[in-house]
This record gives sequence, structure tokens and C-alpha cells, in this order.
Amino acid sequence: MKINVIANGKTLSATISNGTSAQDFYKMLPLELELSDYAGEEKISYLPRKLDVSQEPSGVSASIGDINYYAPWGNLAIFYKPHEKSRGLVHLGKFDGDFSAILSGEKIKVRLEKAE
Repeated sequence: MKINVIANGKTLSATISNGTSAQDFYKMLPLELELSDYAGEEKISYLPRKLDVSQEPSGVSASIGDINYYAPWGNLAIFYKPHEKSRGLVHLGKFDGDFSAILSGEKIKVRLEKAE
């Protein structure tokens, strides 16, 4: 499943995985979110509702460009630095290439939508 993330007038492409949580996230699109910097390693935003994580592993690690969900807080987490395995972190997908357009500034508004 492909999505577009529109930020600062640029369209970034990402691939969403086939897991239950990723499919639940995909069904929510389109979304307009404000991403905020968190811990100097990720951009986060709360989703309108929690995702179904009942069939996901208890946690995963994150690589640069990963799109994840942090179940305990109900937020989307886009990592721009690697992160060790964390309980409650669920992998949703990954950017297909450069995603630097979302990294400018402390906060940035983005639109996430299904790719045509």
C-alpha cells in the first residue's frame, strides 16, 4: 500500500506494511496532522483514534525513515534517528526515499493520503 505525505509543498512517498495496525491506519486516510519534534529523534502526532494492535508484536526497533505507531500514547511516530526496541512501538511502514521536507522546524503540518 502506497501513501503520499505532503509537506512544505513537496509530495513524499511511503510504503505501508501489511500488518493489521498498518491496514487500520491506511483506512483512516486522508489525515491532516501537525508533527512535533520529540526527543530529538522522531516527529510525532496523535491520531484521531487508537489503532488495533491486538495482532502485533509487543515492540519493535525503529530505523531512519520508519513510520510507526506508539500504542500506549496513540501517536504516529516518524523516526529520523534509529531507536532501540521499545515495548508498544508498532511498525506501520517506511518512506521510500528522502523525507527531509518534514524535518524543518519544531512543528510542521502534513497531509497523509492514499497514493493514486
